[in-house]
Amino acid sequence: MQHRKDVTTKSCLVGIALASVLTAIPFGLVAARALPPTQTFAIIAVTAIAQVVVHLLYFLRIDLNSSSQNRLVMLGFAAVVLLILVGGTLWIMFDRYYPLT
Repeated sequence: MQHRKDVTTKSCLVGIALASVLTAIPFGLVAARALPPTQTFAIIAVTAIAQVVVHLLYFLRIDLNSSSQNRLVMLGFAAVVLLILVGGTLWIMFDRYYPLT
């Protein structure tokens, strides 16, 4: 039988705090218009990746142990499918928009 990590209130609160901070940073930058757009987009991308990692570690409890490798492969497959769907949709939308201009 596999033993799951013990889900504690402290780890959930740390996850919520990190996710909140990583959400507030891009909102604050956009609202204040403190940086040029290219730097703002870069910071938004970095905080988005960091937030995905926080969600995987603190809420989904996915780590690199051998017990969770199947979940990690499943998550990778889902990400590839999502990337294909979103990328294909944007490709079609921009391809259909181009002849109209």
